[in-house]
Amino acid sequence: MTAFTGVARTTKIKRSLTMWKKVRKNYELYIFLLPTLLYFLLFHYVPMYGMQIAFKNYIAIKGIHGSPWVAFEHFERFFSSYQFLTVLKNTLFISLYQLLLAFPIPIILALLLNQIGSMRFRRLVQTITYAPHFISVVIIVGMMYLFLSPVNGLFNNLLTLLGMEPIYFMGEASWFKSIFVFSGIWQNAGWSMIIYLAALASVSVELHEAAIMDGATKFQRILHIDFPSIMPTIMILLILDVGNFMAVGFEKVYLMQNALNIDSSEVIQTYVYKTGLLSAQFSYATAVGLFNALINFALLIAMNQFAKKMKQTSLF
Repeated sequence: MTAFTGVARTTKIKRSLTMWKKVRKNYELYIFLLPTLLYFLLFHYVPMYGMQIAFKNYIAIKGIHGSPWVAFEHFERFFSSYQFLTVLKNTLFISLYQLLLAFPIPIILALLLNQIGSMRFRRLVQTITYAPHFISVVIIVGMMYLFLSPVNGLFNNLLTLLGMEPIYFMGEASWFKSIFVFSGIWQNAGWSMIIYLAALASVSVELHEAAIMDGATKFQRILHIDFPSIMPTIMILLILDVGNFMAVGFEKVYLMQNALNIDSSEVIQTYVYKTGLLSAQFSYATAVGLFNALINFALLIAMNQFAKKMKQTSLF
């Protein structure tokens, strides 16, 4: 037993020495990596210390350490709140709506654009589709208010010409989710498409040439060559998207939100902002935010395990 322990210790020491030799040999790369590590350490891991106020009745003058523990009181309060089901339902519905509709569209665009032979036309389409990504969210929402205005908005003018009554799109709760998702697709689909085009660029030309010789159509080549080639990229991005499933996005929702569509637009992020910053209920808001983060974490682990079981590329 002693001999076995000695061998294990020697092996461990050898591995440590080998690791340090690799670090010393490639120290320039680790120096380049250091700012990123410091960023995540300072702005993502150190603030986790403050999560404990979710289990405390935080009092500013006493600080985090001096505030009394209340265990799961804030979580119980949230679960029994009359807004709990509304906020959770809106968050889940918008997230699912985005995942089912917004996720596959960049993939389809990339597969179709990759089949176009004219490089000038491809560059034109790329520029047009990813240009909206650089427009500020504030400007995007302002544009939506102008285009969807019930008085002189472009869409309502078209409805009036067709003999239909104008619709106050931004003021009707039933339209909020669709406007949010489709405007997001318009803004981000072209930018997301770039990742898939980069993956398609690595597909061997010889595979396509062999398929053409065998009489394969463009659709068959997309289905049996291009799509399987970018499947690892699709799976990684899908896992990351599922890991952010509950993170609808605060800015755009808050800017689009008003008293008329609040029943359909109140999500966890806006609820946390209103209860935490506007109402100064810091412990309660932290508990709600922690609940949201734990769901995202659980979904990330579950999706990663599902990818492993399906023999697909996974994060870990």
